[in-house]
Amino acid sequence: MKYDALIVGAGPAGGTAALLLAKAGWSVALVEKSKFPRRKVCGEFISATSLPLFYELGIARPFFELAGPEVREVGLFTGETVLTSAMPCPKNPDHLRGRALGREHLDTLLLNGAAAAGADVWQPCAVIKLQRGTEYFICNVATQRTIKELQARVVIAAHGSWERGALATQTVSRSRHESDLFAFKAHFHNCDLPRGMMPLLIFPGGYGGMVRTDSDRVSLSCCIRRDYLKGLRRRFSNMKAAEGVLKHIEVHCCGAHEALARGQLDNAWSAAGPIHPGIRKRYLQGIFLLGNAAGEAHPIVAEGISMAMQSAWMLCEHLIGWEREALRGNGLETVGRQYSSAWHAAFAPRIRAAALFAHLAMRPRAAAMLLPFLKLFPGILTWGAKLSGKARHVVTVPHGNFTLRC
Repeated sequence: MKYDALIVGAGPAGGTAALLLAKAGWSVALVEKSKFPRRKVCGEFISATSLPLFYELGIARPFFELAGPEVREVGLFTGETVLTSAMPCPKNPDHLRGRALGREHLDTLLLNGAAAAGADVWQPCAVIKLQRGTEYFICNVATQRTIKELQARVVIAAHGSWERGALATQTVSRSRHESDLFAFKAHFHNCDLPRGMMPLLIFPGGYGGMVRTDSDRVSLSCCIRRDYLKGLRRRFSNMKAAEGVLKHIEVHCCGAHEALARGQLDNAWSAAGPIHPGIRKRYLQGIFLLGNAAGEAHPIVAEGISMAMQSAWMLCEHLIGWEREALRGNGLETVGRQYSSAWHAAFAPRIRAAALFAHLAMRPRAAAMLLPFLKLFPGILTWGAKLSGKARHVVTVPHGNFTLRC
């Protein structure tokens, strides 16, 4: 079976790319190993700079019907301190503000949109082999019953950053470090987190965030170092690891404790890791990389979904602009260089800012030294949100009779 493009992974990056290319008339195969809907460890917040894309993708209405309230404030919960400041708003005609939506809903919206636009969805289906031929990439995929061969002119890796697999772009074994970060995430009902607030949680050994998402749930996601997690497992040996992490957060963040005092856990905790933030290749051995596979920011800035979708738009803009050459296999290297350069200019500053914020947050002395300044000038939180990319436009999106930039 021959396709113009084969996309591995149907998260926000892969789903966005499949939908955009299918709408542009490309034949697309979208390969996803998991059944949907499925939950993911993710902060779930989507910046206002990405929301114009939802109109272009054709999923704005269901998104706004499902998503949580507009996020108008950023906050900081650490120790006894509770600070708030305005969320920066990008300049665009709709004056949109960011919202949160569970990945089980967002990923399904994108997947269904791609299928409706004409993409072939292979799910659940795992890539077991990929090699480059003279005209096509040859990809062997395993379904529940058989093995199929798919061929494509263009291959896009949107498989995340830490799972192993058959692609050259997928994770290789890494050595273990005490500073490795493990991520946890859960939803809660009946919480007292103010509507429209998204606080950053700072606690010994890690950081986290909270936001109101779909169905009036509060999403709590966090990262914690391996050495601190080991200590919590010893200290709270009668609890599951995630429950010990939650107890740790509530002890060291009074704001989080108060917000969750009446909260009821919705479903089980999710966990992942170790995560590996950083900048990676965007084009490797003829394969284009998207989302966390290309580069991953520390979750402290809540930009993962936005970066994934924006990077997909950026790549598709280049591929469609070089469509004739790309589908003949002649222009892949050129597109790869242009996309890599544009990606670096747009996202490398966010990743570096996120690394700075994360390292400061996980150093108690540094955090303690900065806290008095934050109390005097809480607007620094707004500045930090701008620095993380929440008001910066990346790519041009036609919309109606005017042009938005996301």
